[in-house]
Amino acid sequence: MYKELEKFTVKGNFTFTQDDSLEEVCNASETGSGVFVVYAVANDTKELIMVSSTGTVQNDGTLKSKNGGLHDKIVNGHQFAKTGRKYSWPAQMKIEDINTLEVVWYETFNDQNKGIPTFVEGQVLQNFLDENGRLPKW
Repeated sequence: MYKELEKFTVKGNFTFTQDDSLEEVCNASETGSGVFVVYAVANDTKELIMVSSTGTVQNDGTLKSKNGGLHDKIVNGHQFAKTGRKYSWPAQMKIEDINTLEVVWYETFNDQNKGIPTFVEGQVLQNFLDENGRLPKW
């Protein structure tokens, strides 16, 4: 886990395989905003392959979020094609021979914390770049 994510207490995780329904297995908050990280899992190893966020902090310090929160961003956000991840992830997993994904999500902006989602996402990506000399493949 990345240290910038440790302070966030509203969090969760789930696994996803090509045969699962992303809508059904996703347990992310439908009202919260924040960050999610995605790992490709093989045997006893996990590789960070993606970091993303949802929610925008306005100039007055309030949060502007889309309906559906983290859950909607994970399930219906577009990636690899102009279609939701519920369709594109299984297809990409098949192409890359990935059996299982582990998705870990964090509410970064709520009553307890005021972590700007895109800033937290950037911190995680910067640390990954510093450690690996590249960004996650997704």
